Amino acid sequence: MILDERNEFADATSVAAAAGTALIGDVIDLGTASRDIGAGQPVWLIIQTDTEIITGGSAGTIKFQLASDAQAAIATDGSATVHLDTGTLVTDDAAANDNRLNAGGLIFSAALPQGAVYERYLGILAVIATTTVTAGKINAWLSSEPYPAQRAYADAMPV
Repeated sequence: MILDERNEFADATSVAAAAGTALIGDVIDLGTASRDIGAGQPVWLIIQTDTEIITGGSAGTIKFQLASDAQAAIATDGSATVHLDTGTLVTDDAAANDNRLNAGGLIFSAALPQGAVYERYLGILAVIATTTVTAGKINAWLSSEPYPAQRAYADAMPV
């Protein structure tokens, strides 16, 4: 898998925030509203935990959404178009966390809906409920392959 910096939303980007919705990391400018992000090929959203995501004191929840909007500062008030949602994950400490929120965990890997209308700017929203996320970082990017990409190659032939 080749990672292009222009297809990356977050690189060890903090998700520490109070309960609510926040735009995380960078946005991707599609240039115009689009129905075909991958030129007819599947494009995958990958979200991975870089540093364990935890809450202070009591358990909470977090989920991530791929959203598009007409403005670069993607709206956090519910008016942005949500295309993918990780589902709600429990945050606490390493012992009580959803395993996907521990360091190195794969939070999400799914193909973007094809044929959907994407507004000009694409980004990742973190929706935190119940309590403050006190620590944690994610990596998030678009890829032409699911994660982890599994490849099988024939054995090399002697020359």
